[in-house]
Amino acid sequence: MSNIPTGTVTFLFSDIEGSTKLAQQHPDAWPSAQARHHVVLNEAIATHHGHVFQMIGDAFCAAFATATDALAAALAAQRVLHAEPRAETGPIRVRIGLHTGPAVPRGDDYEGYLSLSHTKRLVATAYGGQVLLSQATEALLHDQLPPDVSLRDLGEHRLKDFAQREHIYQAVTLNLPADFPPLNTLDAFPNNLPVQLTSFVGREREIAEVKRLLGTTRLLTLTGVGGTGKTRLSLKVASDVVETFRDGVWLVELAPLADPALVPQTVAAALNLREEAGRSITTTLTDYLRDKKLLLILDNCEHLLEACAQLATTLLRSCPHVTILATSREASGIAGEVLWHVPSLSLPDAQQPSDAKQAIQFEAVRLFAERASAAQTHFAVTDQNARAVAQICRRLDGIPLALELAAARVKSLSVEDIAARLHNQFRLLTGGSRTALPRQQTLRALIDWSYNLLTEPERVLLRRLSVFAGGWTLEAAEAVCAGDGIAQADVLDLLAHLVDKSLVSTATLDGEMDTPTSGAMRYRFLETIRQYARDKLLESDEGERVRDQHLDYFMRLAEEAEPKIRSAEQISWLHRLEAELENVRVALDWSGGGANIEKGLRLAAALDPFWGVRGHQTEGIEILRNLLARPEATARTLLRARALNTLSMLYWKIGSYHQCKIAADEALAIGQELRDTPTIADALLYLSNAKIWQGSDAEAQALLDQSLAMYRALGDKPGVMESLVTLGVLAFRVGDYKRAQSWLAEAVTLGRELDDKGFLSAALRYWGFALFHQHDVAGALRKFQESLILNAEIEDKQGVAACLAACATVALTREQFERAAHLFGAAEAVLESIHAKLLPTDHDQYTRNVAALLTQLDEVAFKAAWAAGRALTMEQAIELAMSDEQ
Repeated sequence: MSNIPTGTVTFLFSDIEGSTKLAQQHPDAWPSAQARHHVVLNEAIATHHGHVFQMIGDAFCAAFATATDALAAALAAQRVLHAEPRAETGPIRVRIGLHTGPAVPRGDDYEGYLSLSHTKRLVATAYGGQVLLSQATEALLHDQLPPDVSLRDLGEHRLKDFAQREHIYQAVTLNLPADFPPLNTLDAFPNNLPVQLTSFVGREREIAEVKRLLGTTRLLTLTGVGGTGKTRLSLKVASDVVETFRDGVWLVELAPLADPALVPQTVAAALNLREEAGRSITTTLTDYLRDKKLLLILDNCEHLLEACAQLATTLLRSCPHVTILATSREASGIAGEVLWHVPSLSLPDAQQPSDAKQAIQFEAVRLFAERASAAQTHFAVTDQNARAVAQICRRLDGIPLALELAAARVKSLSVEDIAARLHNQFRLLTGGSRTALPRQQTLRALIDWSYNLLTEPERVLLRRLSVFAGGWTLEAAEAVCAGDGIAQADVLDLLAHLVDKSLVSTATLDGEMDTPTSGAMRYRFLETIRQYARDKLLESDEGERVRDQHLDYFMRLAEEAEPKIRSAEQISWLHRLEAELENVRVALDWSGGGANIEKGLRLAAALDPFWGVRGHQTEGIEILRNLLARPEATARTLLRARALNTLSMLYWKIGSYHQCKIAADEALAIGQELRDTPTIADALLYLSNAKIWQGSDAEAQALLDQSLAMYRALGDKPGVMESLVTLGVLAFRVGDYKRAQSWLAEAVTLGRELDDKGFLSAALRYWGFALFHQHDVAGALRKFQESLILNAEIEDKQGVAACLAACATVALTREQFERAAHLFGAAEAVLESIHAKLLPTDHDQYTRNVAALLTQLDEVAFKAAWAAGRALTMEQAIELAMSDEQ
């Protein structure tokens, strides 16, 4: 090993595709086939100056001083194997990955965990016969390729356990296969697993055991105290097994959730399911999962045990191919649950020598070293500091979160200073008997120590930030946490200090374009830190005041958002409210205490458009019902009437027309008593909606006429527009197409003025149907297409599906039967992707026209065209609908 490469090294990792299966199928022929493979790989590597430093079964790990030698060895081996006569086992197909990175020899192995792990992950994505290169290796080879070799750009891919996406290349040369299926990266399998921003260290045995248990049970719960890495281990295992679950791996984060009743809705949201009128969300969830093979990760169940247990029992009984991996500090206690305790990381013994080489063998030391080097780039475990590092790891019992928090301190303290401070604090907190107490006490001791290192303003801010759930923005922190010792101008710097000290984490906001927080950072606590900070807040005398300020802020935010959601800014504001939903829930929960009922009603009522558009109708209904039932809210005020109108609208959205009428009736009565025209106009509009779908068309017409007149007198343009659309739908339903066209044309003009794309798209679509029934097919198509574009812009997939079906109706009329089937099939696929149905008027048209299409195509042709339409992406379907085919 004297000539083993060092410094910047190109690694070649390889293995035989399907070797275990080949060995089982050909037990007599396999040994000779494997031996021949070994000869070929050894010769190719040695000929090109490589060094084999490890072999695991049929997997080779080799190092090269240059990338050109590594590539030459890889191609030489593949050429020989490809040209070999077929053995009794069949062809031996080898997959090879090349990656270049820093590494230092360590005995007969290498130090350089990331470089080795990177190469391992790269080769795992390949197929037998394929040679893959990382971007680092490609950069070295770019101008040094042999004339008969080229590198095919396979694009960026997400490798397991790596934060950054990797640009991957494939070596292509004559006489070797060049075409392979898509790479086996995380991108190839359905999942919502978050990108991990730090590497996963150690736990090889634990990973193997958890994966084994997942193959034998359908409910596996990882237990342990906070900070032991239950969540991180579950995500690591999930990324390793994602390819074994046909319908994906889905993470459900329960830590921010306070209300057990919302557990099924939170799981449904992770799967992108929406509520369906007349059905519970649990029924929708069960029906969706009944034939799915997927892994569901329920993370942080401990505060919602009963609700999680009930849902898990239901899913396991009704959905035979669903597997659940849960993390919790205690078991749920349901039948069939298998518990697995997550241990701390391996630790060096106090009696063992503690030089760098020996210390780095232990997982806790490796984790501390990696996180410390991230905080201080020059940090390394040396013979001089190894004893102190080992002491820190032992004092913290190998708890990953504790180690990470401690490692962040190397920016300002030596490891010897850290070790000394930990020792003093633990003695104080455990009375000299640290081992007699649960590990949670160890973690709390670390957080106490970290907390005590803060300045007083930093401690105050940390406590006050605990009122947030699911994260917060700087704007929110300034509004809620400033005052009584913290100036608003100081919040930014104090918050930055908490981020630097690893007590607060950050993430860039997604989907926040064109909002007041565009490009802003979102902040959040690790759950353990939030609980600690919350306890500190409760010990102080400022908890009630801070929670009041939290409620005030989100009440004002909702009231600011309400008109914006009926404007050109609607998408960005919907995103913003969705990001703050956990905070809204916490604020509403606090408002139910009596003195804040009025603020709670203001907040819930202001969320009127949000509850409906984002599919939270049932939650909005429950919140409003509970608030309205409080004794403090029974007074017949305009605020109560406004909340009742919101409640009426939500009942209409889920198809509860009787309840819609009851709420609107009371709101109308209060509005009339108080002579408040806006309240009366809203109540008349919502009451008319109930009447339409209860079949009382004449009553609905009279109510709408009154509502429209009031909105016009008030100058309430959004109200006018909503009334006009509703009048147009009513006229269309009764067959008065000319009158429908008149109402809808006026609504479109107003919609363009307001730039309210939601109601504008609906008005255009129904205007199109009015034209269609007056035999203006070309005019109808133009309206359908314009509506389609608007729905695509605001990401309203239900509206997109309705427009695709409308365009299909035009194709059917023009006897373009295959095109119609394509569009109908595409509409069905879009609806299924969001687990939604068409609104009643659209659904009636859809049902009639599909039935008509079935009479025009034979069964085989119909099914083929329908399937082809379903296979289109939404973008392809929109392009088809917008094409000029006549």
